[in-house]
Amino acid sequence: MPTASDLFERARSLAPSLVATRRDLHRHPELGFQEFRTAALVADRLRALDLPVRTGVGRTGVVAEIVGHPGPTVAVRADMDALPIHQAPDADADYRSTVDGVMHACGHDAHTAGLLGTAELLTAARDAGALRGTVRLLFQPCEETVDDEGLSGASRMIDDGALDGVQAVTGLHVGSNLPSGIAFIAPGPIMGGGEELVMDVRGRAAHAAFPHEGVDALVLAAQGVVAAQQAVARRIPPTSAGVVTFGRIEGGRAANVLADHVQLVGTLRYFEEPVRDALRDAVRASFAGAAAAGGSAELTIRPGYPPVVNDPAATDAVTRGLVEQFGRDRVLPMPPVLASEDFAFLARTVPGVFFWLGAALDDPRQHHHPRFDIDESVLPIGATALARAALSLLDHLA
Repeated sequence: MPTASDLFERARSLAPSLVATRRDLHRHPELGFQEFRTAALVADRLRALDLPVRTGVGRTGVVAEIVGHPGPTVAVRADMDALPIHQAPDADADYRSTVDGVMHACGHDAHTAGLLGTAELLTAARDAGALRGTVRLLFQPCEETVDDEGLSGASRMIDDGALDGVQAVTGLHVGSNLPSGIAFIAPGPIMGGGEELVMDVRGRAAHAAFPHEGVDALVLAAQGVVAAQQAVARRIPPTSAGVVTFGRIEGGRAANVLADHVQLVGTLRYFEEPVRDALRDAVRASFAGAAAAGGSAELTIRPGYPPVVNDPAATDAVTRGLVEQFGRDRVLPMPPVLASEDFAFLARTVPGVFFWLGAALDDPRQHHHPRFDIDESVLPIGATALARAALSLLDHLA
């Protein structure tokens, strides 16, 4: 196995290329399942390393393999898609998005650039005879959303055989609000599951001056939202984590007419399935009063992503590798968060290890925000971390 210093020194030599690649991807963001330019760039870079490449995996994904000595096969994943967010016009980067209304506001450009760096590091390890197995590189489309059949990029890639023959998978996410250069990792559930809630509240229209002649769907919706927040606090144990948030409300046609239809769209987050079920029941019960008031409320639940659960044994192996690589003070326990990630599907198919890499600027930026950005000095660290994680998993599985 390459020494810690050798691996990181090689990664540091790649820093200018990694930054240039990340900035190129940032200037040319593409939404989920539309990553045609990104996939072409990735495929070209991998072919330049003389790696066998499959394109069109999971629609627009790219897969390559680095084959070393006979042994196990592990996968390393990076997501490639951007978000439908317009980059702030006052963003201070000269690499701001050139695509109106689309932006890399979550760091997937950094993930893609970093995994390309990992490919170079692991190819060098193979050439030095230090790769004890096979590493499959997964450049995944559409992590942020799902297609018209409700499937995300991870699910589509699994359906296309991206994990066939793989014994473990790993990946990372940059954190624009986490201390730069610090890795955060833990076994068990580390990211929440999420479902989309759509509540259709129906009443009966009437003139605003004669509200007794109608049923105000807007009032019923408001009462339901408040009741849901109160119910959530009483339906799940205080020691369990869960949340319901309604982020969009649409309804009504005029200031002087009672609304006959209001639609609420929100999200439900959880770690444990019993908590998920309790939250679903709480939302339904909170809007049950609509029927008693002469209206109705119908809940539609759109399946989302399950929780990300790190395999304990594989996580222990990767943690030890990261500590060996960076030192104990640079590898810290990760507190669970209720944000969701479709890496969960990969980790449900084979043992998975997902971790975070701090990338905060002096002026930290929020994920999914028009002014999102990261400290690009972490790109060589990320490439090294993924390479070390893959090597550690190969040793663990050997």
